[in-house]
Amino acid sequence: MEQILDAAERLFSRHGLHGVTLKDVAKEVGAHHTLVNYYFNDKKQLFDAVFARRAVVTRDLRMAALDRYDAETQGSPTVEGALRAFLDTDLDLYIQGGEPWKNYGALGAQVANTPEWGAELMDQHFDPVVLRLIDLLKKALPDCAEADIFWGYHFVTGALMLTLARTGRIDKLSNGVCSSEDFVAVKERMAAFMAGGFMTICKPRDEAGA
Repeated sequence: MEQILDAAERLFSRHGLHGVTLKDVAKEVGAHHTLVNYYFNDKKQLFDAVFARRAVVTRDLRMAALDRYDAETQGSPTVEGALRAFLDTDLDLYIQGGEPWKNYGALGAQVANTPEWGAELMDQHFDPVVLRLIDLLKKALPDCAEADIFWGYHFVTGALMLTLARTGRIDKLSNGVCSSEDFVAVKERMAAFMAGGFMTICKPRDEAGA
């Protein structure tokens, strides 16, 4: 089963749901396609199982990190601290987990950008941890408009998904100064950068220069 899920994850991360067949997965494993059909009725069921396998890990780790940070700060979090609990905990999985976790990250980026069926998967697996982050951000920015908190999160998740997609575009634009594989560099910068954005949009409009 783990071999099937690993093979499917590699293939789905590169070719998407519609670019992979159950026979492709069986070939990747080195087995007859009836073996894959024994465990999974169709390709979407296999895809959902692949996605769910690591989703529970990252969700639970981030939820625990956010709860721990909230307790440590006694209900007075900072924006950057909350973002680090959410983002850095996730990025550590891709830094330490090697290619399998990076494959999953690329898969997650696909799911997040597929409104027809991906949104439902994201809702199912990640809404609780996202709303926990929102709760901490509201504590950190009690005078911030709720809409700005949610827009801020929208921008955060967009940057995270682009990072996980590893498109290589930043490599080309920077002439090799930056690498889309360098998740350590992302971790060093992302939370601080996003915290600055929250602080700007949550200022009164005349102060923010808007």
